Amino acid sequence: MTAGHVVIVGASVGGSRLAAGLRETGHTGRITLVDPDPDAPYDRPPLSKQILAGDWDEQRASLGDPAQWNAERRVAAAAALDTGHRLLHLDDGTRLGYDRLVLACGAAPRTLPGMPRDGVHVLRTLADCRRLRADLDRIGTGRLVIVGGGFVGAEVASTARARGTDVTVVEALPAPLSGLLGEEAAAELALLHADNGVRLLTGTGVTGLVGEPSVTGVALTDGSVLPADAVVVGIGVRPGTGWLAGSGIALHDDGGVLCDAYGAADAERTVFAVGDVARWHDPLLGRHVRVEHWTNAVEQADAVARTLTGPEPVPCRAEFFVWSDQYGGKITVLGRPGPGDEATVVRADAGRRRFAVAYRREDRLAAVLTVNWPKALLAARRALSAQGAADDVVAAWKAL
Repeated sequence: MTAGHVVIVGASVGGSRLAAGLRETGHTGRITLVDPDPDAPYDRPPLSKQILAGDWDEQRASLGDPAQWNAERRVAAAAALDTGHRLLHLDDGTRLGYDRLVLACGAAPRTLPGMPRDGVHVLRTLADCRRLRADLDRIGTGRLVIVGGGFVGAEVASTARARGTDVTVVEALPAPLSGLLGEEAAAELALLHADNGVRLLTGTGVTGLVGEPSVTGVALTDGSVLPADAVVVGIGVRPGTGWLAGSGIALHDDGGVLCDAYGAADAERTVFAVGDVARWHDPLLGRHVRVEHWTNAVEQADAVARTLTGPEPVPCRAEFFVWSDQYGGKITVLGRPGPGDEATVVRADAGRRRFAVAYRREDRLAAVLTVNWPKALLAARRALSAQGAADDVVAAWKAL
């Protein structure tokens, strides 16, 4: 389909990349981008780092002007979907007809009881970033409590600590990211917080917030209250699918739009999904997978653009690749660690904390974690592409 009207719900990286990809692959029809965020499209990774730190101006995170893709931009939220008549209902009362609809509507941050409250933040949008930066300016060297030690929470901790703020991270797991990386590797990674003067409370839950109208503390499951001048809540996200109720689009019990291996969400292949909201079927894993990372959104968007404009559908089995900038260094995860994988840690001979972890599955390298070690990542990428032995990459790391 090189003509016709393509409506894209969501103007973040997945939606923007799709609009650009449609033009690159020859689509000549209408493109409409729908998103309630007036600042979109922009890149989200800098929100917890460069923009929050004040090192970048906001324009540097821009993903472009929809006009350069000859796309119409509608500042509105999707409210309902009528697949039978191919109509998208917006919250401003208008209806958009479409030939193809792509759901790139992302996810919304999970919250704690008692939110919203002055001094309590989530970080998902540019407006969120502005409010948090203003609050960090307000509290100066005061006490920031971050609930959740995932990548976003850790990046905010890194940025705030560099500004001189007193930072405490509260994490319910035995170590941050231990659900993804395993406890041994996650414990190694957690040491980065201690190295940089961040207090880390693990195995600790949060029961609520204290203070009214402004937050003064975080109540913990052990009955204590952690004093706080500001709080950031980073406890994950929920796919933005509530508005799809009654549409006939199948949703997964754990969240996300169920798609085939080509991103199609309906039998007629008129509705597709990409990015955080999409749960694509992976034929090699034999199950539907939802991935909340930048590279996945870009690769899925590129595949759907080629499917919509080409003679045959294009599958996408995105390489699982995550990166995070923390405390002046870089953390990468390549491949998806499994719960039964054996982890081998190799430490570089350097004053700075620098190490890599190989995840072994039946003697093969299944995934890797690298911290501040680009050469180890390069060696691991080659080994993963060749389905190499884990012992070989561990030996290669030791020789670096």
